[in-house]
Amino acid sequence: MKAPVTFILGGARSGKSQHAERLAEARRGPCVYLATAEAGDAEMTDRIRVHRDRRGPRWTAIEEPLELSAALQGACAPGTMVLIDCLTLWLSNLMAAGRDPARESHGLIEVLPRLAGPCIFVSNEVGQGIVPANALARHFIDEAGRLHQALAAAATTVIFMTAGLPLILKGEPGTTDRDPP
Repeated sequence: MKAPVTFILGGARSGKSQHAERLAEARRGPCVYLATAEAGDAEMTDRIRVHRDRRGPRWTAIEEPLELSAALQGACAPGTMVLIDCLTLWLSNLMAAGRDPARESHGLIEVLPRLAGPCIFVSNEVGQGIVPANALARHFIDEAGRLHQALAAAATTVIFMTAGLPLILKGEPGTTDRDPP
C-alpha cells in the first residue's frame, strides 16, 4: 500500500502550517520539515524564523527551493513524517528560475506513489480572488490551480483551512496522521 499523502490548502494566515505541524507531531517518530522558502527580504526572514521557532527538537529541516521531487524522495522513509511547506513558494521559485512549472509539477505528482513514508503538503489557495490583470500573475494562478487539482486527486486526504478551522474535503477524519496498516 502506498504511503499516505495529505494535502492542506487555504488562504494566507488560515492556519495551514500550524495544522500540518500538529498532524505531523501527532505521530510517533521523527518529523522532517521540507521548506521551499528563501529569505529574500527581512519580512520573509522573519516568517521563516517564526516557523523555525515553533517547531521542537523532533524536527529536522531541509531547505530546498527548487529540487522538491528529489528532496522529497530522499527525505521520505518508513516511520518518518515529511511536511512540505509550501507548494506555491516552490512554484514561484521555479518560475523565477525560468523552469517549466508544469513539467516540474508533473514530476512531483509522479513520485508520490513511490514514496517510502507519509507526507503532508501545504499550499496557498490563490484562485479564489479576481483574475489579475498581470499575465505573469494569471500564469502563476493557472499553474497553482493545475498543481492543486493533480495533488488533490493523488492525495489520500485533502484539507481546506479557513480561520484556523480544518474542513476535510477528501478522506476520513483521523486518518491523516497514520501510516498505512
